[in-house]
Amino acid sequence: MTKRLSRWTLGTGVLLLAAGIGFGLMRENRLQNGVGRLRADARDLWSQPLFDLGSLPVSPAFLLKAAVFLILLNLLARGSGRFLQKRVLARTAIDEGQKYAISRGVGYVVFLGGLFIGLQAAGIDLSSFAIVGGAIGFGIGFGLQSLAKDFVSGLILLIERGVKVGDRIEVSNLLGDVKQIGARTTWVQTNDNVVILVPNSELTARVTNWTAHGHLARFSLDVGVAYTSDPEGVRNVLIEVALANEGVLKDPAPDVVFVGFGDSALNFQLRVWTSRHLRTPQTLKSELYFAIFRRFREDGIEIPFPQHEVRVIQNPEAAPPSNATEPDLEAPPA
Repeated sequence: MTKRLSRWTLGTGVLLLAAGIGFGLMRENRLQNGVGRLRADARDLWSQPLFDLGSLPVSPAFLLKAAVFLILLNLLARGSGRFLQKRVLARTAIDEGQKYAISRGVGYVVFLGGLFIGLQAAGIDLSSFAIVGGAIGFGIGFGLQSLAKDFVSGLILLIERGVKVGDRIEVSNLLGDVKQIGARTTWVQTNDNVVILVPNSELTARVTNWTAHGHLARFSLDVGVAYTSDPEGVRNVLIEVALANEGVLKDPAPDVVFVGFGDSALNFQLRVWTSRHLRTPQTLKSELYFAIFRRFREDGIEIPFPQHEVRVIQNPEAAPPSNATEPDLEAPPA
């Protein structure tokens, strides 16, 4: 009896084990089939065309490849421009503005050339962009007009070089140094170490370039003295003060202009040349004004304040007699 029970138990265990193995194999096959179908569906979705660009189907896979290609092409264009500027042009006698313009131009050429080659390699017929180009032109005519204007102005700045990197410019009450000329904006750094982005179109209009012909500029200081002062002595004092300042150039020499006769003072203008204080004109003016005030006090030259003479003329006929009294006012009746 015991032997039969043990044989039955052993046979049952074998059957259960075989059934479990078979069920596992079937489940694994189903799982593999499900994963395979999922992979196939994802592959089909990945390569499924979203739209056609001419004769070229555009799928998510194509868009991803195009994005990677544009990123790598942009890095190549930037790297080639920087390599040319720092490794090749740095050994030449070209100024910094020309180096920057050449490097940016080479970067643009590399990007556009790589983009053209990439489109041809992808099998895109460039004639199919006629409709897209018309749509872009329509958009530029309305919403992208300012963007296109700034981009074209940036190209003009790089080619014409009216404003270069490193120049000291003044535009729209903004005074600073040009640090970078981008595709749309130009970076201008002020004396407060603040960078302001100026649209390129503003730099192709009216702009003052302090360093277009070298790092040399002339500044003027207005000075007024009393009418009792000797104009020749005032001119000599102003010239001596200017020549004593280390920031003022001796050649060209400073000069003094007698501007005219003011309401309360004789007006002079001291004009000095400098290359040291080109970016800090207020510092130079402050030093000169301090020295002028000190010399005027030592030499007894008076700096007047505004004076106005007022005369009051009274008409005797309109004045009331001295013995006239005001009439009494009666109280109103109760």
